[in-house]
Amino acid sequence: MNKKNIFITGATSGIGRIITEKCIKQGFAVYATGRNETALAQLSSLGVHVFKADITNVEEIDKLCNQLPSINIAILNAGVGVFQNAFDLADGEIDEMIDVNVKAPIYLASRLSKNMIEQNFGHIIFIGSQAGKVATKKASVYAASKHAITGFANGLRMELKPYNIKVSVVYPGPIDTPFLQKADSTDNYRNSIEKFLLKPEKVADEVIKLMNRPVREVNLPRVMAITSKLYAIAPKFVEQIGRGFFNKK
Repeated sequence: MNKKNIFITGATSGIGRIITEKCIKQGFAVYATGRNETALAQLSSLGVHVFKADITNVEEIDKLCNQLPSINIAILNAGVGVFQNAFDLADGEIDEMIDVNVKAPIYLASRLSKNMIEQNFGHIIFIGSQAGKVATKKASVYAASKHAITGFANGLRMELKPYNIKVSVVYPGPIDTPFLQKADSTDNYRNSIEKFLLKPEKVADEVIKLMNRPVREVNLPRVMAITSKLYAIAPKFVEQIGRGFFNKK
C-alpha cells in the first residue's frame, strides 16, 4: 500500500495539509497541489512532491496532470465556501464556489481516471460535505456545489467499476479549520455549532482508513447518515431543525 502514488488537492491547509503529512509519515509517495508557496515549501521539505497550481484554470489543470506520474489514489479535497444568502452573494463568489468545488474536481477526475483505466486500478476520493445531502439557510450555493459532486461521484462510480476503480465520498459536518472563518467572517455560524465541530485530525484519520478499505461513503459524525436519510423522508422537519444553525439576520 505505501508504495502507491497519492495525489492530494488543497494540501496547504486544513484537512488537506493533515492528510498530506500523515501520508508522508506512512511512507506513501505524495504529490500535492495548492496555491500557498510558503506552505508548499514546508511540505516539500517533508518529502512531498509539490505543484503550485490554480485548479480553477483548465490550462493549469492540464499542465499539472501532465507532470504527474500514474496516480493510484486521488484525494480531491480543495474546496471553498461563502455562507451567505444567494441574493447577497457577488457573482465572483458564486463563480469561485462552482469553479473550485464542482468544475475542478470533475476536470481532475476525468483526466486522472484515464490513467487509472490503463493501469486497471485506482481510487478517487472526493471530500464532500453534509451540505451535499442537506442544505441549510445561507449555504444554498455552497450546498448546490456539494450536491453536484454527490451526483457526479455516484455516476462516476458506475462508469469506472468495470475498470477496478473505486469512487468514494467523505461527507463531514463542519470542521474546526480556517475554512469556517473564510466562509463566515462574523463567526456566528461557528459559535452556533461549536460543540458539534469535528476535529480535522479525526477527518484525516478517516480518509487514511478509507484509502486502505474503500467504501462508497463515509459520514462524519456517523450520526449524520441518519440525518440525511431522515431528510429524504421528512425534509420539512429537518429544515426546521437546521434553521437555527444559520440564524444571522
